[in-house]
Amino acid sequence: MLTGFTAPFTPRGLASLVPPPPWHYAGWLLNVEFTCDVRAAAAFVPAALGAATGCGTVHFAEWQATTDGAELLDPIRAQYRETIVVLELERPDGARTNFCPLIYVDQDASLVRGLLQGWPKKMGSTWLTRSFPLDHPAAAPLRAGTRLGASLAVKDRRLVEARLELTGRRGVPLGFLARPTIGTVGWADLARPAEPPALRHVCPRVTDRVGEEWQEARAELSFLPVPSEELSDLGLQEATRASAGWAGITITGSAPA
Repeated sequence: MLTGFTAPFTPRGLASLVPPPPWHYAGWLLNVEFTCDVRAAAAFVPAALGAATGCGTVHFAEWQATTDGAELLDPIRAQYRETIVVLELERPDGARTNFCPLIYVDQDASLVRGLLQGWPKKMGSTWLTRSFPLDHPAAAPLRAGTRLGASLAVKDRRLVEARLELTGRRGVPLGFLARPTIGTVGWADLARPAEPPALRHVCPRVTDRVGEEWQEARAELSFLPVPSEELSDLGLQEATRASAGWAGITITGSAPA
């Protein structure tokens, strides 16, 4: 009998790329809120979910993830970086939420976990300045005037650039850290290649939030045109708010949006 939560399915199931949840995450994040062309944003969002407001957030994150702690003893299985783009929606009932149209990651296990949650992950290279608890020029300490940078490249082409400067004031949660985020699950069927996949919209079940004492920042943000990518189609206008800090969350499953 072949076993495993995801492929590859094997006799012992140990080679399965992703084990079942709960999935525990702790990370360092740079978060930049932005405004964009509202009609362009609406084109990325299923109309039934709500109306795009023309606001969004890009998150640059360096994560460490585990199920039972074993991955922490083999860090190459636990650590990865990603860039997350979410767009703010006003739901039919007036509530505010987010929709995730694009996300880029550098680890295969994280990519598959994301697809299962409705986060449409692709491979990409994210880099972001780390902060260390040291009073040293290379430590980027969390205090007024510290400057931080982040970038995303996809297939060797720079897609996003960000520059932040800490203000010394306490920040607020932004993007998926501030409100639930809806994603899309759908798989093509090679037995019916002419038919598009049936899509369903889900929200990850998030528990055990910790941290999130954010440092406020000013930011500059650029979306660069790249072949076969559509992020720049959003018509970026300006960065409005930004923050930096650490957060921990646990994903236990998902639910219909």
